[in-house]
Amino acid sequence: MFALLSRLYKIFYPPVVPKADAPIRFGILGAAAIAPPALVLPAKSHPEVVLKGVAARDRSRAEKFAREHGVEKVYDSYEDLLNDPEIDAIYNPLPNGLHYEWTMRALAAGKHVLCEKPMADTAEEVREMFALAEEKNLVLLEAFHYRFHPAAQKAKAILDSGELGAVQSTEIQFQLPPGIIKAGDIRYDLALGGGVMMDVGCYAMNILRFLTGAEPTAVLAAAHEPPPFPADPKIDHRSTAALAFPRDVTGSLSVDFGRRKVWGVIPPLPNIRAIVRCVGGELELVNFVFPTVWHYIQVRPKVGAERTEKAYTYEEAGMEGKGEDWWLTYRYQLEAFVDALKGRKPAHWISKEDSISNLTWIEEVYKKTGYGPRPRSEFKLAA
Repeated sequence: MFALLSRLYKIFYPPVVPKADAPIRFGILGAAAIAPPALVLPAKSHPEVVLKGVAARDRSRAEKFAREHGVEKVYDSYEDLLNDPEIDAIYNPLPNGLHYEWTMRALAAGKHVLCEKPMADTAEEVREMFALAEEKNLVLLEAFHYRFHPAAQKAKAILDSGELGAVQSTEIQFQLPPGIIKAGDIRYDLALGGGVMMDVGCYAMNILRFLTGAEPTAVLAAAHEPPPFPADPKIDHRSTAALAFPRDVTGSLSVDFGRRKVWGVIPPLPNIRAIVRCVGGELELVNFVFPTVWHYIQVRPKVGAERTEKAYTYEEAGMEGKGEDWWLTYRYQLEAFVDALKGRKPAHWISKEDSISNLTWIEEVYKKTGYGPRPRSEFKLAA
C-alpha cells in the first residue's frame, strides 16, 4: 500500500528537472483530455523535453490549457503551430479521423510526430504516413504506450524464454464499466473513426499480436453489438473476435464500452487482462494498460510452483533500460521517442510494420461482421 501511494503521488507530482541544452520542443495539436497524462506530466521529469506550444480549434481552450500546464506559447491555428520553426516535434491526440490529415501536415512541415493510437482510420493511410515520414527522414511513432512499460516487456520475455513451451492460444479482455463512454462521445462518431474496435479494441488487437508473437492469418469469427441508444449502424459498442495464427495457434479478444451489470444492478469493475495458454502452462497479465498503478503477471506452469511477478522498472524485469517505479507508461514511451530523435537506441519501439498490421486486422474484423472499415480521410496532401 505504501508503494502504491508513493507511486500515485509521484505520478501526479513528478519531480521537475532542469532542462538540458537543445531539448526537444513539442507542439500539441488540440487540448484533448489525454494530453496531460500522455505528455504534460511525463515532460516535467524529462530533461530533454519542453512544451513549446499548443493550438486548438477554439483559441480560448488552448489558452486555458497553456495556463494550466505551463505551455509556453498559444497559436491561432494548427497551421500556425506547424509552421513555427521553433517546434521540433508534434504530439497528435486529435480524434481518430483527424490523425491522418494532421500527421501528414506535420510531417510535410518537417516535424517529428508522436501520434495517438489508432494511427489512422485505414491501414492504407498508415502506409502513406510512414512513406512520407521516411521520405522526410522524420520519426513517426504510434503511441501504444503500454508496450514501453517493463510489465508488458517482462510478460513477453517469459513467453519468449520457452519456460511455458509454445503458445497455443491467447485471450484478451478489455472491458470498461458502463457510463464511462456516454452517448454523444466522439467514439460513437463514424466520421471520426468511432467504434469500440477503434478504441480499446486497438489495444486488444495490438497485445494479442504482441504476446502471441506472430501475425494473424485469418479472422475466424467476429461479432459486434450496437450502442444501447440510437447511433450510426456501423458503430460497435461491444465486439468479439477469434483469429487464426500460424501453427494452429488461435487468439480471441473481447472489448466493451460498457460491461453489463452483475445481476443487472451491480456496476462491474474494469476488466483488462491478457491470458496466454501454452503447451507447458499459462501466463496472465492483469492491467496491462495502466500497470504503474497496479499490475501482476501470474505464471502457472503445469509442472512446478505457480508464481506472481511484477515489473515497475526494467531493473525489476531483469532488462536494460531507464526508469523509475512511478513512471507512467507514457513516460517510458516519451523516453523512447526522445531517444530516437537524439540518435540513441530506444529500449523498445513500435515499428511501421506493426502499426500497419494492427489496423489491417482491425479492418478485417469489421469486414467479417459487415460493418466495414472506417471511412478514410478526404484530406489530400498538396504536391
